[in-house]
Amino acid sequence: MPNIKPISDLRNYNEILKDCQNGEPVFLTKNGRGKYVLLDIEDYEKQQTILKLLLQLNEAEEAIKTGDEWQNLDDLKRNLGV
Repeated sequence: MPNIKPISDLRNYNEILKDCQNGEPVFLTKNGRGKYVLLDIEDYEKQQTILKLLLQLNEAEEAIKTGDEWQNLDDLKRNLGV
């Protein structure tokens, strides 16, 4: 179940930070609407790493579809200095 709190609860930020350390994001609302998300830095870094990997995989998939990245054996050897 998502952890949703009003932004006014930041006055007691220690409680909010404890909730973030449980591995779940804390969603902060302003005037009853979602406004911010707080999460542990390790969780944030993990999400960023996954996002970068997915973007690279998407780029590789597109390159394979277009054939732009394919090299013949002689070109590959020349680029590798073999």
